[in-house]
Amino acid sequence: MSKGILGRKVGMTQIFDHETGEIRPVTVIQAGPCHVLQVKTVDKDGYAAIQLGFLDKKRPLKDKRSRPSQASRSERGHVASIGSKRSKARAAAGVTVAPKANCEPKQFVRELRGSFEGYEVGKELRVDELSSVKAVDVVGITKGRGYSGVMKRHGFKGQRATHGVKKVHRHPGGTGALAAWRGGGRMKKGKKMAGQYGSEQVTARNLRLVRVDLDDNLLLIGGAVPGPNGAFVVVRETNMKR
Repeated sequence: MSKGILGRKVGMTQIFDHETGEIRPVTVIQAGPCHVLQVKTVDKDGYAAIQLGFLDKKRPLKDKRSRPSQASRSERGHVASIGSKRSKARAAAGVTVAPKANCEPKQFVRELRGSFEGYEVGKELRVDELSSVKAVDVVGITKGRGYSGVMKRHGFKGQRATHGVKKVHRHPGGTGALAAWRGGGRMKKGKKMAGQYGSEQVTARNLRLVRVDLDDNLLLIGGAVPGPNGAFVVVRETNMKR
């Protein structure tokens, strides 16, 4: 059975390993509590998964309309019954209404695919779900570095500092697109050039789960995790075996 949870990256620190006597770098992740918003099955949806939500949406400080949260009507109707005309008409027609989690709208909502037996809509997940897990995969969005050159993006060494090189020291150089045996005057796909660097989804595989703090809902994961401090991440039991 699969296991996973949503969380937010707090930052990096180091802990002392009493068994080996070494200092180990770890990433601290505030994980949960998460609510199960949906349970999808193969018969109904074509695949098995659960939908989790993490961190309630903020409530406005001053709002004359006294809305329950800074969420749209569809977001509020996804987690709780709001008594819409459509839902009343469906109930009057005898249509079975999908169960609701009866919680606040969430800021971070993601699906975890796999077999999740015993999970029901509205169940609250905490870090103790991963207490028996030894290694995890962490999915996050890397730091966005904007439009970058080839030296920063791909690690090119740049041009020479002498012998006719003038004001092009950080340029990529020749691309070799004119040679007939390389393709005949057209640029190949995947050529390492300047462009958008970062801000993409990355999965860090098979990271050791060092410690689970049940009191403060914290996970200590060995090594680095993609994304800046405060970024949302998905932590799930790894399926990678070495």
